Amino acid sequence: MDFSHLDRLKAKLDAHRPLSQEMLSNLHEDLVLRWTFNSNAIEGNTLTLQETKVVLEGITVGGKNLREHFEAINHKEAIFYVEELTTKNELLCEHDIKSIHSLILKNIDDKNAGKYRDINVLISGAEHKPPQALEVSAKMQEFISWYKKEHTNLHPVELAARVHVDFVAIHPFVDGNGRTSRLLLNLELIKHGFPPAIIKVENRLAYYKALDIAHTTQNYEPFLELVSQVCVESFEPYFYLLGL
Repeated sequence: MDFSHLDRLKAKLDAHRPLSQEMLSNLHEDLVLRWTFNSNAIEGNTLTLQETKVVLEGITVGGKNLREHFEAINHKEAIFYVEELTTKNELLCEHDIKSIHSLILKNIDDKNAGKYRDINVLISGAEHKPPQALEVSAKMQEFISWYKKEHTNLHPVELAARVHVDFVAIHPFVDGNGRTSRLLLNLELIKHGFPPAIIKVENRLAYYKALDIAHTTQNYEPFLELVSQVCVESFEPYFYLLGL
């Protein structure tokens, strides 16, 4: 797949870096909100964008359960952790994945937070069946070995998309795999200087379909196309603020 269009967009943004502190702060606040809202909404969280905004500001929304509040707060913390990881310029490892997952399930399911599953699971509505619980640890080691071998061979967008697809195929945790996979996608994108890509809740059907195709047929193209399109859109807020 050709990623030259994305490389051109990145070069255009890079030409204006470093961005001013005011601009970065404005972009970051909007990004954290939209990323948190969409990623949680894909998983069934019923907080609206505006409700998510007030929860992230520390206000409780009436009529919404505690879990939904924690999902928003935890996701924000997980984003901050991912951003911290990007500054270290290190390769992805199992410890980082477990740490991200721990934040996702904090105060929701502390028993399983950051711990690989010991039960077999099905992905609701998907044809793909994740590996048995006994295989999870070995599959995750294989996944990290593949990543270490391929991380310099693939275009950053393809690498990020593959990390998402292959991680979620293993489904190593009882819950929180989707949110973790989207954080891992963006961990790789940010590391390589691309803006975080936010998969929107309205694209959930196409997103799930593309994932299942990749998992069952090893055809990554539909998912790569979806991620590429989301990456193109992710430059828009930057160019808008820069008046480009």
